Amino acid sequence: MLRVQGCHQIYYHLWQLRAYFAARNLNKQHRFDIFHHVTYANDWLSSFIGAFLPLPYIRGPGGGAHRTPRGLQTEYPVAGRIWELIRRVGQNVLRHDPVYIKGHRRASKILVCNRESMEQLPKNWAKKAEIFPVSGISSADFEIDQPTQEFTSTHFRILSAGSLIKIKGFGLAIKAFGAFRYSTPDSSLTIVGSGPEKPRLEVLVKTLGLENSVHFLDWMPRNQLLGEMARCDAFLFPSLRDGGGTVVVEAMAMGRPVVCLDNGGPGMHITEEFGIKVAPGSQSETVQRLQQALKRLHQDENLRIAMGRAAKKRALEFYEWDALGERLANIYENALSPSSRV
Repeated sequence: MLRVQGCHQIYYHLWQLRAYFAARNLNKQHRFDIFHHVTYANDWLSSFIGAFLPLPYIRGPGGGAHRTPRGLQTEYPVAGRIWELIRRVGQNVLRHDPVYIKGHRRASKILVCNRESMEQLPKNWAKKAEIFPVSGISSADFEIDQPTQEFTSTHFRILSAGSLIKIKGFGLAIKAFGAFRYSTPDSSLTIVGSGPEKPRLEVLVKTLGLENSVHFLDWMPRNQLLGEMARCDAFLFPSLRDGGGTVVVEAMAMGRPVVCLDNGGPGMHITEEFGIKVAPGSQSETVQRLQQALKRLHQDENLRIAMGRAAKKRALEFYEWDALGERLANIYENALSPSSRV
């Protein structure tokens, strides 16, 4: 695991160097107006093009400064905890790379996708930084068939979705649901996704005696997943370290309140209007807080409905792709204005 992930980062860094020479040759032919370095939610690797190609430069949106909360690193095996340390140290080193620094100094605008990445920027760079999500929703997605009534049964349906890997926090989701179901037997948790964690999660479900109320569904086409979201009562996503959190935005678009950790992308997407985000603590503290959030939504139907409607409105106004495109076009125009020239 450590070897594969480390090699991936090295490859990406070397690829950026090669991309610079290709971009330099292309610029001689086409004379580009602007360069936008679109990262995979990454705010800590150098862009040789941004640093050295004489064009107005936009970077991002990037993330990476978010961390797995210290009290929840027990969710990882020893190798996973070691990787978290290597990741943190490696990012700190790479943020002092002279090419990285030169690129950020040149950048007309730095787009970041969560508050942790904003907070790690030096003050002189933060002045030209802006929160910009990596996740969006199309206009057509809002037309997905949804129930004609907000909630049509007494059965409380909780949905969670994502790749079944440790950082997504599905172990926490199952433990929190187990505590919640103790006082709310007429409830269920459906987990949609595939990945290497599934056998361990199935054992956890059996150990907690939840076989009849926790259901696993393999990863499905996106429209089908959106339909599942539209038919749940709450969306639970306690990801330990997630820079973007696209499924959170999708659940919002389907008009469903979200329960998540106050961390990374999900912590940026969700406010008290759209769901409940809990402060991460120790494993037992976090499970209790997630359970309490579910209980609050279960007991207050009006709150669920109000949060769901507010979440859908927010998704339409802030995360719809056309609106994000217009916002990005304005950023380009500002970068190209004479006063913004590097």
